[in-house]
Amino acid sequence: MQIDAHQHFWDPARGDYGWLTPSLPSLYRTFGPVDLAPLRERSGVARSVVVQAAPTVDETRYLLELARDNATVAGVVGWVPMLLPDTPALIDELAAHPKFKGVRPMLQDIPDDDWIANPELAPAIDALLAHDLAFDALIFARHVAPFETFATRFPALRIVVDHGAKPPIRDGKAGWQPWADGIARLARLPNLHCKLSGLVTEASADWTVETLQPYVDHLLACFGAERLMWGSDWPVLNLNGDYAQWHAATERLLRALPAAQRDAIFGTNAAAFYRL
Repeated sequence: MQIDAHQHFWDPARGDYGWLTPSLPSLYRTFGPVDLAPLRERSGVARSVVVQAAPTVDETRYLLELARDNATVAGVVGWVPMLLPDTPALIDELAAHPKFKGVRPMLQDIPDDDWIANPELAPAIDALLAHDLAFDALIFARHVAPFETFATRFPALRIVVDHGAKPPIRDGKAGWQPWADGIARLARLPNLHCKLSGLVTEASADWTVETLQPYVDHLLACFGAERLMWGSDWPVLNLNGDYAQWHAATERLLRALPAAQRDAIFGTNAAAFYRL
């Protein structure tokens, strides 16, 4: 069973997506399960994990409500205010929903790159651990050092790095080394996994499989097939591609792997990581 480990639903009329404005016409509309269904089915993807796109608890509740009666939504990664004193109680409440699988602070948008190394995150992380929940990390290479501190402080926490830490693919060789070195450092931490997602958004409009191959090969060399999981990042993906195109490209990018490793990346790993 193939699982899309990273996609989004949203409704701009809800009003809490600060980044989502009419300046992004291909994204500025409602995207829900009915829109994703035919795309998944054509690519042979059975279920998905929907990930927060607004830094609000209201959006998390909105996603859980969408997921409640939709069997194809396997899990929800939501948002909580990690540093508030009542956050552990909030996590306790959300964890009562069987499809609540983890949280994602939007680290790429937090002005302080060292925010994630704050030891005062401990009560919220302890609450995640108590409920066997996961942590999604939306980071760039510049976050690697503080993120190492965080991941080392909580070795029992299951962490997944979203979008391969967003390599600056459109910059070519100029951006390769800091990203590649950062990935190698992160992969040394055994509790870290990584999503094979979001790469086309970081590439130029004329991207090809050959453009992406060195980045995918490096992720495979560092994390191994057992710690990578495929995600579409739909509908953000629509900025520079489409669902079928990215799915087919990933099949080509992974064509040298044994079938069992491809199956792991396309579904088994996500099911295990998120406890689906």
